[in-house]
Amino acid sequence: MTITIRDVAREAGVSTATVSRALRGLGNVDPVTREHIRRVADRLDYVISPTASRLAGGRTGAVAVISPHISKWYFATALAGVERVMRESDIDLLVHTVGDAPHPQPTLAERRMRSRVDGVLVLGTLGDSADVSALMERMFPLALVGTRRDGVSSVAIDDVEGARMGTQHLVNLGHRRIGLIGGRPGNAPFQPEEDRRAGFTEVLEAAGLCVDLRLQVPGNFTTAGGEDAMNTLLAQSAPPTAVFALSDEMAYGAMRALRRHGMRAGHDLALVGFDGHDMADLMELTTVSQPVEDLGEQGARNLLSVLADPDGVGVERTLPTTLQVRASSAPPR
Repeated sequence: MTITIRDVAREAGVSTATVSRALRGLGNVDPVTREHIRRVADRLDYVISPTASRLAGGRTGAVAVISPHISKWYFATALAGVERVMRESDIDLLVHTVGDAPHPQPTLAERRMRSRVDGVLVLGTLGDSADVSALMERMFPLALVGTRRDGVSSVAIDDVEGARMGTQHLVNLGHRRIGLIGGRPGNAPFQPEEDRRAGFTEVLEAAGLCVDLRLQVPGNFTTAGGEDAMNTLLAQSAPPTAVFALSDEMAYGAMRALRRHGMRAGHDLALVGFDGHDMADLMELTTVSQPVEDLGEQGARNLLSVLADPDGVGVERTLPTTLQVRASSAPPR
């Protein structure tokens, strides 16, 4: 039989409210009565519900993670870092997905967060999105991962510098006609993508190379999109000798396209990706690696700091990227 707070109150001869205050260490309980209640609770083997205790203290003991997706590698890996920190802090997670930026959701995330969580961690969504604005207006404790917004605690990488690193590697190898497999087509702003494109362009211009828009093809951040993009680049009358893909998954698709043309990355065409995906080493892909799980962990710690001090000043943290050189990149033949 499960012992309830009512059983303890009945046995101790006090109200359930008094039992709750005594066992949670709150004031307005006589010390003798408090000790009596604790002995009764111990004898009955009663343990106060953590959830009930949190609710009584004005806390839910849960935080929300808002993410475009949870199935894609980046978001799943970052979420693993978030979960590790929150589990150690005995805090539950509520995950809410909002889809890609070009597709607005009928119900904003903040409407589903009300009275259910103590704070919100926004993962990989635009800092100026409608969801983030609504959360700020509602004064939700908030932290961001992978994007930034003035006054909000955040952790991200320097996408511009990461793209510079990958592109400069290709230039240093001697390539002069370098293609780009980007993300979304058309007017679909996504800050990390725009920053990576900016870093790519800066390196080409600094090297005095032509920024040929015909060699910049969208890949939609998918393997299939990367394959289609590489097919388009190879169909050019003067195809590139090297390609920088803005994600490793698109680079994998590009590798598949090369194989189907009887070509090989690092032999017939140099290829660099971006992310540091778990499969990059197996695929021998040169990539700009970002510490995705660390980003999730730091984002979770940032949110815990905001919860501990809601009036504190938001902090911006930047984690480093590294270039991992493998067989997919080589000088032009």
